Amino acid sequence: MTVSIGVTGATGRMGGEVLAAAADRDDLSVAFAVSRSPGDEVEGVAVEDAADFADLLASNQPDAVVDFTGPASCIEYASACAAAGVAFVTGTTGLSEGGFDALREAASEVPVLYASNFSRGIAALRRAVREAVPALDGYDIELTETHHNAKRDAPSGTALTLLDDIDEARSSVRQTQSDDIDEVRGDSERVHGREGEASRSEGEVGVHARRAGDIAGEHEVLLAGNHESLSLTHRAGSRGVFAAGALDAAAWLADRDAGWYDFTEVLE
Repeated sequence: MTVSIGVTGATGRMGGEVLAAAADRDDLSVAFAVSRSPGDEVEGVAVEDAADFADLLASNQPDAVVDFTGPASCIEYASACAAAGVAFVTGTTGLSEGGFDALREAASEVPVLYASNFSRGIAALRRAVREAVPALDGYDIELTETHHNAKRDAPSGTALTLLDDIDEARSSVRQTQSDDIDEVRGDSERVHGREGEASRSEGEVGVHARRAGDIAGEHEVLLAGNHESLSLTHRAGSRGVFAAGALDAAAWLADRDAGWYDFTEVLE
């Protein structure tokens, strides 16, 4: 069965990658593509005005929409998909708590899958981090991420996901060490860069964001202590990695029930 998709942000970096990746697949077809700046075709697909998104949903009836735009646009597209009964896949980062609440509201009507990163390698990195942190309890942790010079949000959405993984792994250690449930949960202090006198405090996680050139994405989690260090690193050589994963997610999500889904479910 061929899954029909709509693509938002078609003239952006990731929108173009999604359209290019879709052109090479037999299990997907592009019903329409939109942009806030419509114009020429992208990968042979006409780019229409994003203002017509709701009408395009009604006339084309895609199985899913794939979104890589900005926080405000993402929420608008998700709400329109919820009203039209269309599954929604998004990798848009920089969302506020209110933005996530809006996505979850849409998930009460249609299947919604959000991922800060659609790379299979990042999924493996997350598993490795969740195993390494408890195994190296008490080690200092530093996280560094590097992206292209046009990326707007910092730290990256993937970095924030990895930081949440670190917090959850540390909490699991505390759970086994304490009978007082109030002592178990408590996010690590996140120190963003250092300047001047900046002695490290116990339990903190150093966070460093670099922006340069056209780097697709690099993430490193460094654990150090006991006269040793462990570096867990992922480098994406092309944005096509993320586009391919998002299309895998769209094909998987299209016939699901309404609800909130995670990319790990696609991989499993």
